[in-house]
Amino acid sequence: MKICNPISPRRVLLLALAVAALGPALCETYAVEPHNRLRTRWADKVDPENVLPEYPRPQLRRDQWWNLNGRWEYAIRPDNAEQPQEFDGEILVPFAVESQLSGVEKFVGYADVLWYQRTFSRPSLENGERLLLNFGAVDWLCEVWVNGEKVGEHRGGYDPFTFDITDAAVEGDNKLVVAVWDPTDGGAQPRGKQLRRPHGIWYTSVTGIWQTVWLEKVPKSYLKELKIQPHALQGSVSITPQGSGDEEVTLVVRDGDREIATGTTKMGETVTIEIPDPVLWSPSNPHLYDLHVTTDGDDQVESYFGLRDISVMQDDQGDNRLALNGQPLFQFGVLDQGWWPDGLYTAPTDEALRYDLEVAKRLGFNMIRKHVKVEPARWYYWCDKIGLMVWQDMPSGDRYIGGSEPDITRTEASADNFERELRRMVETLYNHPSVVMWVPYNEGWGQWDTVRICQLLYEWDTTRLVNNASGWTDRGMGDVHDIHRYPGPAVPEKEELRAPVLGEFGGLGLEVPGHTWRKVQNWSYLPLENEKELLARYRKLLTEVRYHIGKGLAAAVYTQISDVEIELTGILTYDREVCKLPDSVRTLTELLYTTTPKVVDLVPTSERQPQTWRYTITDPGEGWRQSDFDDSRWRAGQGGFGGNEVPNVQPRTSWTTSDIWIRRNVDLSNRTFTTPTLRVFHDEDAEIYIEGKRVASLVAYTSEYVHVPLDDDVVDLLKRGPVTIAVHCHQSLGGQFIDVGIVDFAP
Repeated sequence: MKICNPISPRRVLLLALAVAALGPALCETYAVEPHNRLRTRWADKVDPENVLPEYPRPQLRRDQWWNLNGRWEYAIRPDNAEQPQEFDGEILVPFAVESQLSGVEKFVGYADVLWYQRTFSRPSLENGERLLLNFGAVDWLCEVWVNGEKVGEHRGGYDPFTFDITDAAVEGDNKLVVAVWDPTDGGAQPRGKQLRRPHGIWYTSVTGIWQTVWLEKVPKSYLKELKIQPHALQGSVSITPQGSGDEEVTLVVRDGDREIATGTTKMGETVTIEIPDPVLWSPSNPHLYDLHVTTDGDDQVESYFGLRDISVMQDDQGDNRLALNGQPLFQFGVLDQGWWPDGLYTAPTDEALRYDLEVAKRLGFNMIRKHVKVEPARWYYWCDKIGLMVWQDMPSGDRYIGGSEPDITRTEASADNFERELRRMVETLYNHPSVVMWVPYNEGWGQWDTVRICQLLYEWDTTRLVNNASGWTDRGMGDVHDIHRYPGPAVPEKEELRAPVLGEFGGLGLEVPGHTWRKVQNWSYLPLENEKELLARYRKLLTEVRYHIGKGLAAAVYTQISDVEIELTGILTYDREVCKLPDSVRTLTELLYTTTPKVVDLVPTSERQPQTWRYTITDPGEGWRQSDFDDSRWRAGQGGFGGNEVPNVQPRTSWTTSDIWIRRNVDLSNRTFTTPTLRVFHDEDAEIYIEGKRVASLVAYTSEYVHVPLDDDVVDLLKRGPVTIAVHCHQSLGGQFIDVGIVDFAP
């Protein structure tokens, strides 16, 4: 393996460990792919002299801090080069070098190093005060020097880190130099959807500093972190301060302007504080308590917490449900990739960061699935404050497996990277009440040692649920069984202990001219022509979700909140200028949170148990749809009928000709029902008759079972006595399948 003469023996080792399977083109570099230079409205609000001015760490806030975002110098050099004396130009931090907002828009080869440089003035330090240099996140391997003295290094693209630079900094101007190496898809480290040559569901790579950089002055002995564990159902909270000394720590809890509780403890020790008349956090009431923390060593920080409990419990029907604060609550979420056309991983402003969440809330979602990315702390702050639960994915990396393959075997370096970064994700996000579930693996990507990894998550965090694998590689572990189905929806089989959830569905696509990353080569799971068609399809999907709730579905995640590059499956366009769905869909969404619909199979389909029909593939002539038609010469066969492989169904009786006619006699006169509805899977055109009356005329095909309401006069027919269901299905191209039933279900 060619290493391109690295800077030091240490980097030889790091390159060899992280780049596990590189080909001969190790030193190859790429230009940024051409696109429409799409930007959001917030790009014009980015002030180079005041970039992302908000304090970046809302749960450990200090007054004395200095933002280092803004104009830095940058250089891209081969890994064998010395620290540059001259730089290539300016870069706007904290926007990745590949992004428009960085002002650079260059890819960095995985045999190259991205260098940063700037100066800063050291604040005055008294009585042993320390100066901390904080990074929100840098992707991936980072080394830092102050005035030529190395102050630290860090590996990991998604977690914050801090260096104490007191001894290296001097009065007056100081030179800060940062070197970053990022192999992107050339290595096995967690990287999410980043790709050096983006296409399809893979997006532009993100190299270097992508979150806020800041200085902070602290006392000689200071608080490094707080661990906050709520006991919502008991009305208390346990807090463990961690720091550099052993001082006494005083904690004051406020509810608005009122001081409601206090506690004292020592550094490294836990105190439990009772909360009077506790108000629990939920999406409908995202109540937060403020927390003021002081130490005998004169350190002061501001924080907050929410009282929230998450669990799996059985409802009145015996189905496993996700429960919030001891009450079943259906979780309806939207997939959020966290990408921006101008800033890539980094939202242009805090207002932009908040915007997608506000749209999700406005449309009625109560949950976000943060997809294979970890966001800045302020994103989770806004989820806490707005009231959105979060399923948090671990960023993926390494290689893939199919649904029937065993877990991968990782190299020692790959395993160390994954486990270290997973633990840092849990530690970093631990205090946020909005985060309710950890998702270590998605669709088999990098799936390794699944059972042990889930056990580790339970050890690290006893307050949240674990989803062992979102997608098709379930290992029977964790609190939920998660499947994906496009466009869906669907529900996994019921289990004794785990709740069935739908981790991805939807993917409805609509291209909005003038608001796409590229003019050609765009795609979606189900392309639609206009907003009217999109709304109709979306309404049907939510109707089907409601049906599956009645069948035990505990949560569902719609793909997705925004378009991303050439993937046009968003509710919002990539530039966030157009919302493709009207606010009125909230009314339909809120139905998902009401009383669980009761679903009764009146005439079962053949989904789980085969049902017998009479059928023929020869044109039966006139009268075949009437109840008195003689079908005794037709063959008997088990539904469903089909052939030419159709996703999501299994034909029990082969049908490979262009047409099929099927009939079935049923008697519902002794059954009690209110809203009988057809349940149909058709590929392609189908006409359905009851007692000779056409009750449905369905064109094209479906990829899931769908529901068709029945008119009142048909309902009367069903109540009177025996009826004949007669179906004709016509096939022209591709797969073919037909199955029909009737359920009592109020959409």
